[in-house]
Amino acid sequence: MNINLQFFADAGTLVNGTENYVNAGTGATTAFTDSKTLSPELKAFYDTELLENARTELFYAQFAKRQPLPANHKGQVEWRKWNTFDRAAKLTEGVIPTGQKFGVTTVTGAVDQYGTYTSITDKLELRAYDDVILGATEEMGASAAETQEKLIRDALLLGTNVLYCDNINPATGAAASGSGVVATPAGCAQMEASASAMSMLTPAMINKAVTIMKKNRVPRINGRYYAVIHPSVAHDLRSCEGWIEAHKYAAPEELFNGEIGELHGVRFIENVFAPVLAGDDYKNKANTCTYASYFFGKDAFGIIDPEGGALEMIIHDKGEIGGPLNQFSTIGYKFETNGATILYPERLLRVMSCSSFSASDEVN
Repeated sequence: MNINLQFFADAGTLVNGTENYVNAGTGATTAFTDSKTLSPELKAFYDTELLENARTELFYAQFAKRQPLPANHKGQVEWRKWNTFDRAAKLTEGVIPTGQKFGVTTVTGAVDQYGTYTSITDKLELRAYDDVILGATEEMGASAAETQEKLIRDALLLGTNVLYCDNINPATGAAASGSGVVATPAGCAQMEASASAMSMLTPAMINKAVTIMKKNRVPRINGRYYAVIHPSVAHDLRSCEGWIEAHKYAAPEELFNGEIGELHGVRFIENVFAPVLAGDDYKNKANTCTYASYFFGKDAFGIIDPEGGALEMIIHDKGEIGGPLNQFSTIGYKFETNGATILYPERLLRVMSCSSFSASDEVN
């Protein structure tokens, strides 16, 4: 009796092929089904991924005074601060002095909505070696952080409390000299950016900035002032003898994201999105880039936290939004923010400088 063993070895009517399903017996092909969906658990994973990626790149926001905005309210909030009193005057016996007026000053801020998205085709999602949705989510997190950072830093650029770094000889640290060189610039146009003369952020300028903030009675954050600086500015600062000496043995605990060290009571945050500026208002004497470093104390600026308007990850699976043939999914985010609102102008000091990278860095 002959038994056809191959009959029992039949692979079945469905074999996973490279481009479709194959019937092992007949050779007939069937298109891949499109039944995969983003379950709530998977959505939560991607949402967490976006928020974590965004959070690691946020530097300015961690120092803001946050103001909640309840739902069903107009998209505007009001910060209130008490007016200060004058000092007491000498009393005259039997004479009632004139009382002082008391009140509050208000500062308002309004939110706007921001967002973006990308579309992923069903074919790319199915054929790509890597997890396309995860990759898009990570990059969306970086985009969200960059958007928020730039909105805050551009709002802070409007502050009028400005210090221009002295022009020095980078090699010696002595005051720069020469035809047309101004020791203490009064604006960007007088700032030098050459090998022999540069308006540079040095330990001496940091000391001057701290002195200004102390005179303005700027309250500290955890006992320190903070400054956000560009990596190009940080590079030059690290080359200064005063910084090197202060950090030979120091290893301060990093309390905030991006910290690189402390000097003269200021803890420094390095941020690639710190302003690199040019154009008619900001170009230096060499017509190259200048840099804005923000020094600030407690509650210098405020950010609105709108109820229901926080950073939100939005994923629509191809089964929801992909048209009649389920051809694409979308991944995006949106949020509401005021960027930043300066609450106490005297608590925010913008220190303008040049760098050895002024000629090569691009405006950001």
